[in-house]
Amino acid sequence: MQIRILAGLLAGWALLGGPAHAQTPYPTKPVRMVVSFAVGGPTDLVARVIAAKLSEYLGQQFIVDNRPGAGGNIGADLVSKASPDGYTLLMATVSTHAINPLLYKTIPYDAVTGFAPVGQVGITPIILVTHPSVPATDVKSLIALVKANPGKYSYGSSGLGSILHLCGEQFKVAVGGLDMVHVPYRGSAPMMNDLVAGQIPIAFDGTPSAMPQIEAKAIRVLGTGTTTRARQLPDMPTLIEQGVPGFDCYTWNAIFAPPNTPDAIVKKLNEGIQKAVADPVTFKRLQEVGIDPTPGQTPEMLLAFVKAELAKWTPIAKASGTVLE
Repeated sequence: MQIRILAGLLAGWALLGGPAHAQTPYPTKPVRMVVSFAVGGPTDLVARVIAAKLSEYLGQQFIVDNRPGAGGNIGADLVSKASPDGYTLLMATVSTHAINPLLYKTIPYDAVTGFAPVGQVGITPIILVTHPSVPATDVKSLIALVKANPGKYSYGSSGLGSILHLCGEQFKVAVGGLDMVHVPYRGSAPMMNDLVAGQIPIAFDGTPSAMPQIEAKAIRVLGTGTTTRARQLPDMPTLIEQGVPGFDCYTWNAIFAPPNTPDAIVKKLNEGIQKAVADPVTFKRLQEVGIDPTPGQTPEMLLAFVKAELAKWTPIAKASGTVLE
């Protein structure tokens, strides 16, 4: 009788999560963090900062694996189709999860159902800048200048279909239409070189690459694109403050896992990300390169954020008329 009772208790314990159902420890080997862009870019930098901290907190090495191409689609697709065991992650951006799904004729993954959201890392403000020779000192005077000279002024971006391109398109729509020519570059660096040289008069760019040129007075900043003022430019009014209704343009970084990744692994990764982002040294390091860290973001919040981003950019993407192969 006692043996039967003991056997029953052991069986019940196993069902409740005893040794028979004990979870496998995670991680037990190195974790790959895929970056869909080239080495040295903003996303690569963020990934390496976070990967170093996750290695420290979770006791296994997090290795950054750069897989650039197709505007970020190659790396994102790789992670979407990877084994859902927590050992392949994606450092995603607004491009992989909000812009590309709207602009590419076909895309090999679903931005919502094709991933398990883990946690957001930070947001990077986009700012409106000009060459100093442009006779405009604020957003209102720039709009008046462009409207008075249709087709004369152009704006640069980091590429066709990039977030900087769509910031320009959002700006044109928000002010009631501007005849301003888009000049796409192969990356933000060559665009900035031409802006500093006066080859293009206007550009939208992220704070990490624009701030050194602003501080050197090689370019002029007219306004920040987020709904609140950029931390790096506290005295610079936003475009909304300067009369551009609803303008809200930024890029962001967040970590995703393949779909069906166990909740326990997602939770452990999210806890590690939040510790990393909240770490004072890491927080300061991200701020120094122009990124505003966003601690306290849950997987559920990230999923809602992606859905909101897709809804926000859909009309702007359609208005741009851009279709990518």
